[in-house]
Parts: sequence; structure tokens; C-alpha cells
Amino acid sequence: MEANISLTDVIRRLAPQINFGVATASYQIEGSSFGGCGRSHWDDFADEPGRVFEGHNGSIACEHYHHYETDLNLISEAGFDAYRFSFSWPRLLPETSSTLNPDGVDFYDRLIDAMLERDIKPFATLYHWDLPQRHAQKGGWQNRDTAKYFADYTDIIMRHFGDRLVSIAPVNEPWCVSFLSHYWGHHAPGLMDLSATAKSMHYIQLAHGLSINVMREHGHSNLGCVLNKEYFTPIDDSEVAQEKAHLFDGIYNRWFEDSLFKGQYPEEVLSVFGNEMPENYQDDMSVISSPLDWAGVNYYTRSVIAPDDKEPHFGFKCLRGDLPKTDMDWEIIPEGLSFFLRRLAKDYCPDLPIYITENGMANADYLVGEAIADTSRLSYFESHLRAVEEVIEDGVPVKGYFAWSLLDNYEWAFGYDKRFGIVHVDFDTQKRTPKQSYYAWQDGLRGR
Repeated sequence: MEANISLTDVIRRLAPQINFGVATASYQIEGSSFGGCGRSHWDDFADEPGRVFEGHNGSIACEHYHHYETDLNLISEAGFDAYRFSFSWPRLLPETSSTLNPDGVDFYDRLIDAMLERDIKPFATLYHWDLPQRHAQKGGWQNRDTAKYFADYTDIIMRHFGDRLVSIAPVNEPWCVSFLSHYWGHHAPGLMDLSATAKSMHYIQLAHGLSINVMREHGHSNLGCVLNKEYFTPIDDSEVAQEKAHLFDGIYNRWFEDSLFKGQYPEEVLSVFGNEMPENYQDDMSVISSPLDWAGVNYYTRSVIAPDDKEPHFGFKCLRGDLPKTDMDWEIIPEGLSFFLRRLAKDYCPDLPIYITENGMANADYLVGEAIADTSRLSYFESHLRAVEEVIEDGVPVKGYFAWSLLDNYEWAFGYDKRFGIVHVDFDTQKRTPKQSYYAWQDGLRGR
């Protein structure tokens, strides 16, 4: 299939400067019904009527548990340097916090070894949202003990796999783990509670810091964070709209940057949380801000922020503007990626390498014969890679870019209705079919 020349050109220009990879997540692709995997709170969430599109769950997903070699071959044959994958906490520890599942250990042993055999660098994430059910039933991320259990889980991973992992981040997208899931209720556990939000937003950061310290004790020296970023535009020039856009930025973005790199939380967000914050939370800030070796940015879209007197605590609502949109109804605005890369380098971690750990789009892809012409995805990748190229020219130390995602997969509350992959998956047969975007990446990376 003929690739998009402009996309392949920008890939070729960037390829000598940065690592290129693809990213996935355990619950979205592995299939939780295989290999003795335990239940997570996503299994419970999906069982609740109305929570997930058509009641879909991750029990089968892409059956990566059985097809991982095929999937790694796709990564290798495209020419990618690295694979950002996640461990499944309930797969490794399905019943207790100390009794390992031998099938889970064997699966990740085989997966990592197969990456290394193909010269694919393993970039690991320890937690991509599949919290074991037993911890969720005891309060999940509202409970300080969950952060301690996560540190113990980190120790187990390091003992079994740490020497083969090129790079590690403890938590994927802590905003989604906390605010999206405990205030807006869109993800497991599906709460809409200010107290639960304040506690989860702190304890997920504590879990990160405790995990980093455990990995340091094991001697690992390539540890980072993976923060999702959403660009923000006030709906108008009014003072109140500007104020609410700043508050949105504090909740979504700066809460995590400020705590990791400055050891503090934004005052405007703390003022809303008030007494809902955990007692003596300040004592944890030195752990949360433990030094890192790199910073990761997941970026997709923006919100237009409008004041809303009916919103009980924060007083704003998030709208979409008039820009072109993806199949998720997310606006396409690569300038937002430039903004966050520049701000991270200038205000937070000027001496650290930065990785774009996720970037991509959902598209309404259809098989026509044996081909998928996902031209909108080609344009999306091209425009965002051009933004990366521009900030590198200005001195921002971007060292890697991971396309989301390798495969069409379980897209959380959207089930199997949204397709982010550069490889099409037939969820009935598990047949993989590379899309036009896959071939564009392959052309751009050829001959590295």
C-alpha cells in the first residue's frame, strides 16, 4: 500500500534524533480471562449496566496473551525501536498481595524476552488502571494502604523483571485514575464525590513516589512519569472564564507537574478541596517529588472552558470548539502538544529528556477488501510530529515518541466501538490487518 509521503518524510527526519515506539495497555489487549488473571475493578465497572458501551469488557480484548508474538512481529517489521506496555497487577497477584500467579510471571517473562530477541526496547508501565478487585473493595485509591500495596507490587516486578526493562514509569495518566474516575465518574470505580477525588489525587501521587523509591533501591536508573495533558482555552476573554481555565489547568495538568517537580499542589485546587485532603498530606510531598530521569507526556486534545454556576464545586464545564475532531469527538490541535512540551522543559524539568508516551487518534476505520485507508490518522500523526520537530529545533529535549496504539483495542467506557490502532483487529476472529498508517510508519522507519 502506498504510504503518505509527507508523514513518512517527517518520520525520516526525526528518526535519527529520537526513539520511535508504539504503546498499549494490559487490560485493553491481553484478555483478562486467560492465564489465571484475577478480577480488576474494571471487570466490576463493566458489569454495571450503562457504564460501558454495550456492556463490553476486557475478558477477551485482543487476546494478546496468546498472540503476543504476532503483535511483536508487527512492531519489529514496522521498524519501531521500543514497545511501551503495561503489567497487569491482577494477572501477577490475582488473589493476595504476596502469592504470585506462575502463569502471569511466565507470560511476562516470555513477552519481555521476545521483545529483546527482536531488538525492541521494553518500556514498562506498572499500572494502567486495572486495580485488583480486592483493593478496590477496600476503598481503592481513596485508601492510603493501596499506595503501600503498590510499592510492594513494584518490588515484586523489580525482582522478577527489572533487569530486562529499559525504562519504567509507575502510573499511566494519574488524572484519569483520580479525577476522571472519582469526580466525573467516567472510569472505574465510577464515583462522583469531592472527598474521594481529593484523596485519590493525592494517593495516586504517593503511590508513584513510593514506587520510584523502591525501584531506586533496586538500582534502576531510567525512571519517569506518564502524565496526560489536555490543552485549555477559555470560552471568552472575561475574567471569570480566564480564572476557570486556570483552575482547569490546575486540576488536569499542574496538580501532577507541580507535585512531581516542585513538591507542592496548586493553591487554587487545594482551596476547592479544603478539608477533604488527607490529614498531613504535606508530609508525603518529599516522597512524591522523588527525582526522575525523564518525563512523559500523553497528549490528544483540548477543552474549551466555560463558567458554569450549576457545577457545585469547580464552577466550570468543558466544551468542544469548532476544530476538526476525531471519532472520540476530540478536537485536533497539535499546538497544544507544543505548549506542554515547552512548558515542561522551561518550568518543570529543564534538564530531563522528555518522551511523548502517547499520541494518536480514534478513527472510524473500515476494511475495504484487505485494506484500511485511515487517511485522517496519517494527517493527525503528521501534524503532531511536525509540532515535535519544531520544539526540538528550539531546544526542547524530546527523546522519544510512542504512537497510540499498536492495535484496535478495548477503549474503556467506549468498549470496542472506538479504534485507535495502526493495526486493525477483527474482534471475532482476532485477525490483525495493518492499516495505511502502519505502512506509513514502516516506510518512514525503513533502513534505520
